[in-house]
Amino acid sequence: MNPSRHAFADFITTQSAQIALDEFLINLSLTGLMAFLLGRVYVRCGSTLSNRHLFARNFVLLAMTTMLIITIVKSSLALSLGLVGALSIIRFRAAIKEPEELSYLFLAISLGLGFGASQTLLTSAGFIAITAILALKHLVRGKVERPNLFLTVSSPIGAKVSLSKIITVLERHATGNALTRFDETPEHLEASFRVQFGNLEKLHSCNSELRGLAREIHISYLEERGIGA
Repeated sequence: MNPSRHAFADFITTQSAQIALDEFLINLSLTGLMAFLLGRVYVRCGSTLSNRHLFARNFVLLAMTTMLIITIVKSSLALSLGLVGALSIIRFRAAIKEPEELSYLFLAISLGLGFGASQTLLTSAGFIAITAILALKHLVRGKVERPNLFLTVSSPIGAKVSLSKIITVLERHATGNALTRFDETPEHLEASFRVQFGNLEKLHSCNSELRGLAREIHISYLEERGIGA
């Protein structure tokens, strides 16, 4: 037999070695547990405008699926090459509206990659360190007084409501405001803010003046702690 062909056959055999079931189950359990904890951290420490409870439910499935794929393909060169081909025809169309959401998704995927590659201690240590940093940032951020309402103002472009007009109204009535998101298309304008009002009367005054900018304007207020703290 040709020596090069023999070496290649040995390499394929090695790559196709059987996976220890007990190690797989332990790593899969750890992946699910840490992905669940990551979801709790995201719900508690996150600051996105979307429903964090619903989004966090994806972490366990995403991490465990990634772990399963990596565990399978690492044992076979042929499967790993097939995975590259399969992923080249898959397009993900999930709308990620906040950079923070993408960061947590990457962390969930990293859990699957680490445990799938049997890097148990390294992955666990990295997860603990990252979550500790996130918790510390949340504690520090919680001590700083900041706007406590999410305000979203949207309007058709034809109504001629500009971002500068919205900010002018907020500066007159809100004790604090910060622009967090601004989208403008040929048909539609949408701006999101963190705002804070000294009292309920100020909020009503601001709301009335914003509505006076245009009949078609849409205003939405959301209390931050009601998102899922």
